[in-house]
Amino acid sequence: MLYHLVKVDYWKAHEIQTAYTPETYSEEGFIHLSTQSQVAGVLERYYQNVRPLLLLHLDETRFTAPLRFEPSTNGELFPHLYGPLNRDAIVTVEEIKE
Repeated sequence: MLYHLVKVDYWKAHEIQTAYTPETYSEEGFIHLSTQSQVAGVLERYYQNVRPLLLLHLDETRFTAPLRFEPSTNGELFPHLYGPLNRDAIVTVEEIKE
C-alpha cells in the first residue's frame, strides 16, 4: 500500500475525473507518494499547518503508470508515479483533521 496527500478543496474539484493528477504534476511530471512509514514525516515537513487533508490509500498493483522509487534530497527513497493516478487504484480516502 502506498499513500498520497491532497488538499480537500483540490480533491473535490477534481474527483469526477477518470484519472487524478495533483497541482504540481505539470511542473514535476510525477505524483509524490509515500510508504506508510513516510506519511508522518511528509505531514510534518510539508503540511504542518494545512488541514483538512485527505490521505489516499493506494494499491500499487493496480497502477497503470510507471512507479519508481527515487532518492529525495536526504537520500531517502520515495515512490513517484510517472503518469496520472487511475481511480481504481484508490482503495480508501481518509480525512486527516489534526
